[in-house]
Amino acid sequence: MHFDDRLATVLRLSPTGDGLARVQFRQLVDLLGKVPDSAGSSEVVEAGFARLEALGRQIPPAEQARLLRHPLQPVSNPRLLARLVEAEPEVACAAIRAARLDDADWLALIPRLPVRARGILRHRRDLGPAVEALLEGLGVRDRALPYAEHEPDPEAPLPDEPRTSFKAPTGNIAVDQDMSEDVLELLDMGDDPPAPTSLSEWAKARAAQQQRDLHAKVAAMPAASPGEAGIGAIVRRIEEFRKARETMGPPETGADAPRLPLGDSAPATVRLAQAIDFATDLHGRINWADGPYAPSVIGLDLSGAQDEAARSSRSDTDLVTSMRRRMPLRGARVRVAGAPAVSGGWQLDAVPRFDAGTFIGYCGRLRRPAAAPVVVAPPVADTAGAHRMREVLHELRTPANAIQVAAEIIQQQLYGPAPHEYRALAAAIAGDCAHILAGFEELDRLVKLESGALPLDEGECDLARVLAQTVVRLRAWTEPRGSGFALASDPSAARLPVRVARPEVERLVWRLFAALAGSTAPGEALNLAWSLRGNMVEVAVELPALLAERAPDALFDAVAGERGQSLATGMFGIGFTLRLAAAEAAGAGGALQRRGTSLHLALPALTGAGARDSKAATFSA
Repeated sequence: MHFDDRLATVLRLSPTGDGLARVQFRQLVDLLGKVPDSAGSSEVVEAGFARLEALGRQIPPAEQARLLRHPLQPVSNPRLLARLVEAEPEVACAAIRAARLDDADWLALIPRLPVRARGILRHRRDLGPAVEALLEGLGVRDRALPYAEHEPDPEAPLPDEPRTSFKAPTGNIAVDQDMSEDVLELLDMGDDPPAPTSLSEWAKARAAQQQRDLHAKVAAMPAASPGEAGIGAIVRRIEEFRKARETMGPPETGADAPRLPLGDSAPATVRLAQAIDFATDLHGRINWADGPYAPSVIGLDLSGAQDEAARSSRSDTDLVTSMRRRMPLRGARVRVAGAPAVSGGWQLDAVPRFDAGTFIGYCGRLRRPAAAPVVVAPPVADTAGAHRMREVLHELRTPANAIQVAAEIIQQQLYGPAPHEYRALAAAIAGDCAHILAGFEELDRLVKLESGALPLDEGECDLARVLAQTVVRLRAWTEPRGSGFALASDPSAARLPVRVARPEVERLVWRLFAALAGSTAPGEALNLAWSLRGNMVEVAVELPALLAERAPDALFDAVAGERGQSLATGMFGIGFTLRLAAAEAAGAGGALQRRGTSLHLALPALTGAGARDSKAATFSA
């Protein structure tokens, strides 16, 4: 005997993000939609409906409708359907479309549905005669409009007194017929109107006056030939109007603006369809489509629309074979010949649909193939390599981020319990990914600095205090090993103001000193001195014996396979770390150079006044 605990498993997951909320909404619809309505209720089912209602307030209606339109799992629970149709109209449409109930369930559910839901249900063509009859019986009341407030009830008795809005005849036809002064002036009878007794008399008087005006105008016009009188004059005026319009040129109007047939129509612009959702029957013929271009593709046979070029090149799987085997269609190329808006090449993605194990067709989307990439001019020679390196780093970050996220999900048990061994491995993988991403950040920073795309921020900072604080922070590493730095006797007494922001100086000094301290041998102390020379502050630190043995031109080179100590905060070795520090110093307007067995860091001073050259003194950290 098996116990179905899938619903309880889904409810144990907390929908903390939008993605998890959508996944849980779809899972609850699938599970609750298969619960028989006759099975009664339970605490788990009630909790499922409560969670579904909460997710309905969190997820936008458009996303709910999209999830409900998924063709793989119909809704067969009347209670779930009754809950869904009370939501927004688009959610109710999608729920009614996905519903699969028998006639008995429909007959019991329809009287409890809202009027709007019953109106949507009438568009289905797969309902039984009894259900159709019930909808028609209820539709008598659904489709009736209430009486307006200003309209009387036809069954009410006639009033004994006349309405107050009734006006007795005054003898003035303009007042009795409710004609304004503007109308009278338009009829040229505002000054001296005749005295007819009805509206027909007004029309006869107006026609007689127009006839008199026409005769007067014809008598005033110069003599014309018989061919130019009557209709000929009208044709001549239309021709003159048309020539004037052609001289002015066609007006700039939108493609949907109405136009008169005067020969000046602007060239028609065809708006091509970009994406069409569709569904097919058993034989691969489209019987449903969504959007304004749906009528142009209804009846299209997909099995005979495969692009001949794709079929001859054998770059795609044969469309007919895939449809015959009921396989999903991915990126199939088809060509449509029909209305201008839908003609041309399309890319087809579709999945087969099954109802109770029986194939009922495909459901998918037609979309236009992606346009060919635009060829841009290559960058200049000095930045081409930097751009390529940054593109490579961008492509490498994507899989590393994905691996780190997956490892953290397992380690934190976000999707369910995991064995401790797996969690330990996931934690190690997440740490390695973080180390790799940190290396990518350093490499990206080096590329930006060397190409001039990332200058260091300007500001004000005391370099002497930063040096002293950095040496103190490194004491946890240097003191147990007996190593350290030989500083000036009193670092707080000196003042070395530089024209660089403090965070940039702290990052540069830490990177340089951590790399050197990580390379020292036990008991090895490095002499450290500083001085102010002109408009530059210079710091000189002795190289460890391990680095002093390298060739002068190989100190800043990254050695393949070299991994420094963890204190060096770099995954590409000491040479890369020193090269990055040199790039940061150059970005700040200074330099980092090797002179004999020592490194000299120069940064721009803030003022010309400063301290004297300091002397090296033993200050073990």
